[in-house]
Amino acid sequence: MSTTIPSSSGSFTLPGEAGFEQLTLRLAKKWGADTIRDSDGTQLSPEITQSGYSIYSTICLVRSVQPWARKNPHKLQQNFLMSRPVVAAKSSVTISLLDGYYTEQFVVNFKDSPKQWWQVFDRTTGREVANSKWSVDPKKGAVTITGATPGHRYTVNFLAFRVWEEISMYNHLTNNWGDREHLSAVDPMHPETQKALLAYLDGWLRDHADTRVVRFTSMFYNLTWFWGADHKRLRDVYTDWADYEMTVSPRALKLFEEKYGYKLTSEDFVNGGLYNSTHNAPTRRYRDYMAFMHDFVIEFGRKCVDLVHKHKKLAYVFYDDNWIGVEPSSPRFHEFGFDGLIKCVFNAFEVRLCAHSRGVSTKELRLHPYLFPTGLKGEPTFQKGGGGNPTLDAKNFWIDARRGIVRAPIDRIGLGGYLSLVEPWPDFQDYIEKVANEFRLLKSFHKGDKPHVAPFKVAVLTAWGDLRAWTCSGHFMANVELYHVLEALSGLPLDVQFINLDDIAQNGVPRGVKAIINCGRAGTAWSGGAHWADPRVETAITQYVQRGGGLIGIAEPSALPQAGQNFRLARVLGLDRDNGERVANGRYKYDLSPKHFITEELADVALDFGPKEIDNIYVFGGDTHVHAERPGEASPRLATHAFGKGRAVYMSGFKFTYENTRLLHRALFWAAAHEAKWGVWHSENLNTEATYFPKRKKLVVINNAGTPQATRITLANGRTAKTVNLEAHGIAILDM
Repeated sequence: MSTTIPSSSGSFTLPGEAGFEQLTLRLAKKWGADTIRDSDGTQLSPEITQSGYSIYSTICLVRSVQPWARKNPHKLQQNFLMSRPVVAAKSSVTISLLDGYYTEQFVVNFKDSPKQWWQVFDRTTGREVANSKWSVDPKKGAVTITGATPGHRYTVNFLAFRVWEEISMYNHLTNNWGDREHLSAVDPMHPETQKALLAYLDGWLRDHADTRVVRFTSMFYNLTWFWGADHKRLRDVYTDWADYEMTVSPRALKLFEEKYGYKLTSEDFVNGGLYNSTHNAPTRRYRDYMAFMHDFVIEFGRKCVDLVHKHKKLAYVFYDDNWIGVEPSSPRFHEFGFDGLIKCVFNAFEVRLCAHSRGVSTKELRLHPYLFPTGLKGEPTFQKGGGGNPTLDAKNFWIDARRGIVRAPIDRIGLGGYLSLVEPWPDFQDYIEKVANEFRLLKSFHKGDKPHVAPFKVAVLTAWGDLRAWTCSGHFMANVELYHVLEALSGLPLDVQFINLDDIAQNGVPRGVKAIINCGRAGTAWSGGAHWADPRVETAITQYVQRGGGLIGIAEPSALPQAGQNFRLARVLGLDRDNGERVANGRYKYDLSPKHFITEELADVALDFGPKEIDNIYVFGGDTHVHAERPGEASPRLATHAFGKGRAVYMSGFKFTYENTRLLHRALFWAAAHEAKWGVWHSENLNTEATYFPKRKKLVVINNAGTPQATRITLANGRTAKTVNLEAHGIAILDM
């Protein structure tokens, strides 16, 4: 069977499904797809693969060799776990290692010497318990400690094999796959595993003659996801989308020691049960380990990509799932030789994350909702009669993602999952057709052009810098202030870069940066944590503002307590936070100054920074101007402060709303001392946003609201305005 692909098609990847050939080919035509892909749990029939469409085939190498994995269980992937703390009642205490963990995911590794790799801690004192004071009982899966101190807490750091790969486990349980095989992930750190994987890949490539693009899902090591024993009540004992906990093995630790000249311990990974969450500022030892694993993933990943190219196919990598060590924001990403990057997106800043990557020619977004019966949070997306509304879900996800697509170039979009699920939802089918056409329109404006941006650069300062640009470690981190700040920034006409505190200490503030944002809670990587202990950082930013730079501090910026001060940049901000230690110290009684350039368009809007904004902020004197305070208490929510020739703005929190996005946008212009240039290509209506493409002389205005909106657009001269009327969630294109 041959199908003529419509000339209006392109830039869209459709998930096909054997047994639903007519639906697959009908929707491929309706949505203008040029590519059909398989998904985890689906296959493509010859009627689909030979229909004239380009074919993506998905492969997850580390779970592809199950017969080999069953014969070599000691070469499965593993990680360190910390047992639940147990309080000693006597001088002897026994700890059941997997108590509280999902035992279908983990099996304790008793094969590799526990005395060499494990550690036992008295967490009350923080001291390690000597090896001679504890023993292992493999039959009971327990450790017994002798000479314990009654009343003290004890834990064991131990190695565990992961016998059920996490994404397979999630898909299996979400879709009720019953007795389908539990897939394991093998560890390519072992030469024997590499040999088995390359042999499998070579055979797979020969068997997939119709495949044009090999879609690696992803490479070798998964995001961290430790499930609880009662996973309906506590599924996520610990989860982080960007840490390297799942890469550990005795072989890796030995090779690391050979290369770096020092030995890592289990506690470098367990960290008292916090592990190495991306939200916590990384230590030097952990960054060394990340670099070590990055080297390995590039080295072996390149061999896999070269094999794909040898078979005359393209190699794309999926950013999520087993992406650890791939690091698309790294300057070394190009060394893999990938032809494309695919990123699943829920919002605008994840669009910017994909667009920000360097080293691939094609950047593709996998949109949501994923075609599963339920969503990632268990919502009944495609369940008829179960309250699901996939069209509404798709609309909400698209309106959020679209803000990023207008601002940064993306090459392709697509969907994933079970196409058969959309058959009873004709309105969903119609809406995706609209999305596909809208995307192709927006994509066309980026060809040979770049959107207009403000005449200054903005830098987001964290402990991670560019390595974690446009991300807060995954999708669902709405309780993190920086998540909301990034979502606001992603649709604004600003040139945004990401820098870390080490950059500042060594090189100062980059040239061209007129405003720095430091946003986060005390101790986090986003605020900076212990990295503020380097006095060079405080000195460099203080002098930067003194000389005319701008600073936006949100929540607990530069927080690292020392006697008499909590924020290291308190004098720049003109305020600090009282954590309760200043009960004997007086506070300056400020007067509210509600009128300011920053709040000019929001005079009648009550600030809403979310339920967890920071309290107990106090100002130093009258040169700090407070423009809003927390209801019922004298604690600033929004304040400005002139410092030397520069300016600082403080916000006690941040939540992504269109009002707060406008507030942040104006705050950046004021901090950068560019308020005189405010308003160029500006949309007055908060629910709308304008983007100007200067070479094409096209003005794109989007309506983010679900109701019709009218707005006035200020043109480049800063005076002339055009009135634009938009449909609900509509787009207007103006020739300028």
